[in-house]
Amino acid sequence: MRVIGEDGEQIGIMPTRDAIKLAAERGYDLVEVSPTARPPVCKIMDYGRYKYELAKKAKDAKKKQRSLQLKEMRFRPKTEDHDYTFKMRHVREFLNQGNKVKVLVVFRGRERAHVEFGQKILDKLKADLKDVGEPATKPKMEGRSLTLTFMPKGQEKPSGVP
Repeated sequence: MRVIGEDGEQIGIMPTRDAIKLAAERGYDLVEVSPTARPPVCKIMDYGRYKYELAKKAKDAKKKQRSLQLKEMRFRPKTEDHDYTFKMRHVREFLNQGNKVKVLVVFRGRERAHVEFGQKILDKLKADLKDVGEPATKPKMEGRSLTLTFMPKGQEKPSGVP
């Protein structure tokens, strides 16, 4: 088998017993790196430290990974100014944290005949949030609610959205 030293230099081709003995003398482990190669390649290394380094890298990669959450805020067509500003501040907060926000204007009963009131709320939200977020989709009626999704500024919009 071909043996590689702990600092990366090639020691040469030697029998397995001699390689294990050499690794033990140096205080390391003999780890098979490439079993399919002819001759098989083994490396002298501290296997416990190697596993620790791999686990640390995996943990760091997981830490840097960010999952995007979809938050939701509900309005009604007759939402008063104070309630509107309170909810708008929360939407602003969600966008600053880097989350997508789905805004719903829910209609009940005869309110469905006046979708323009919901549209006014969404237009006002677009204007108030233009510094932190931008609409990812166009407003659309889904059942008895008018929905609009906001993305934080600087994130890529899905294709086909103006």
